[in-house]
Amino acid sequence: MPTPFEVLTLGMNILGGLQSKSASNAAARRAQEAANFNASLIERDIDLLEKQRGIINANFLVQQERARYAFERDVQATARSGFAYAGFDISVDTPMEILRDNAREFDYEQSVARFNNMVTNMQITDEQENARLNAELARMEGASQASGLRAAGTKSLISSLGQTAQMGYEMDIFS
Repeated sequence: MPTPFEVLTLGMNILGGLQSKSASNAAARRAQEAANFNASLIERDIDLLEKQRGIINANFLVQQERARYAFERDVQATARSGFAYAGFDISVDTPMEILRDNAREFDYEQSVARFNNMVTNMQITDEQENARLNAELARMEGASQASGLRAAGTKSLISSLGQTAQMGYEMDIFS
């Protein structure tokens, strides 16, 4: 017959295993919550990048419009008025070639600006995808850490139950 101390020791051993399992489960929950919080911070960057894209594109459109207006006002109008003032017929020959060359150069500059804007948008898209993948990775790392903590708690509980059973057999409680 086991003594009260032996029974108490067995009970404390089981209780210790249960408490360890409970603590591990709580730590696992906190690890997953921390990972989810970190992922939400990373995902916030995706929204900020989208806002940045909107600002860049709006600025691009304004710059395009201003450039068209400035080109017509400052370049083409100046060339036309200069030739007309000098007495040249601006609808033929050199004046017209200069106006066409100016227009081709302007079109080229606008094409370069569109290309640069497109590259900027592609970079933002890449950054958003990178942020999305980092958020997913943070959640996966949290799940992995949580799983490890739960497994450690289960191992501790099984170990304490095994030790308790061994002690019980040694004390001849189960006969």
